[in-house]
Amino acid sequence: MLNDTILHAERELYLTLLTLAQHHPMAYEWLKQLPTWLNDIKDKANYAHAPAYQASVARLPKLTVNNVQLDSDILTINAPLSDSERKQATALLKQLMPWRKGPFQIGSSQNEGSEQAEPIFIDTEWHSDWKWQRVAPHLGTLKGRRVLDVGGGSGYHGWRMAGAGADTVIIIDPSCLFYHQFMAIRHFVGSADDHDTGGYRTHYIPVPLEALPENSQLFDTVFSMGVLYHRQSPFEHLQQLKGQLVKGGELVLETLVIEGDANTVLVPHDRYAQMNNVYFLPSVAALIGWLEKAGFTEVRCVDVAVTSTDEQRKTEWMNYHSLADFLDVNDSTKTIEGYPAPMRATIIAKK
Repeated sequence: MLNDTILHAERELYLTLLTLAQHHPMAYEWLKQLPTWLNDIKDKANYAHAPAYQASVARLPKLTVNNVQLDSDILTINAPLSDSERKQATALLKQLMPWRKGPFQIGSSQNEGSEQAEPIFIDTEWHSDWKWQRVAPHLGTLKGRRVLDVGGGSGYHGWRMAGAGADTVIIIDPSCLFYHQFMAIRHFVGSADDHDTGGYRTHYIPVPLEALPENSQLFDTVFSMGVLYHRQSPFEHLQQLKGQLVKGGELVLETLVIEGDANTVLVPHDRYAQMNNVYFLPSVAALIGWLEKAGFTEVRCVDVAVTSTDEQRKTEWMNYHSLADFLDVNDSTKTIEGYPAPMRATIIAKK
């Protein structure tokens, strides 16, 4: 029997935007475009794999969930699993590979003598929990806030934002695969994510930032993590982020950086760590200057970390090349192209 997870999640998104629009009319602009956004991601003409992804989500078994830990490093859905449910769910979730951002666990730890199966542990390419541990201590409170997570991937960080008490989280990312990974986790999370008054808190719109109505000013906090270096025009990206924030709202920007002074910016000639869509890697000082020039205030760098091959690596759930394959075999401080190895900074600023 098929489930209606995606349909229900989309209905909840409509209701959330409709409620928001009653006090913030700009949300009506989102509602006008929502049917197109949601239809395009399921269109086989746009995404050949879309029907297969939808089928995988629709065939996930319905479990009796005891509780969901959205505020745990391993996002855990505690539910007893039979052997057949475990096999079915594992096979379907593996049809949504590669899993890049997580980790997730579905199932309950076994009690001695219990007949239930072992939990499913989705060991993703990235230890996204490590990034959250670096970012979370520096945030203003998320309790009761509306949050936008730009380029949110499978939604791991968006769920953590809900776990930290956000009132509404909207994740955006144009990836058809990531949208359906989110829906797979959404299926198991179910009503554990509800407001006290009912209705989901965490939603996903499968679009890039530039598709959103400009200057919506709907969000108290906006996250852009791992996006800026993929943008050909970083200032345009910063202005688009600013336009989504309420006055006094908080921007959390995490991106690749290099060592250097306020005038140092690396523009990779061809590829960077085998990625062909990396355009600008500024120093921390240059990045702070960019944000100030874009009109942000109280700009501060709260963390700088070199990415290790323990944080980003090949796993059973992402069995393609990963960071170790993109570094110089003789010098791990350099990429395979000879650039400085990936180092990421987190900047927090106010509108």
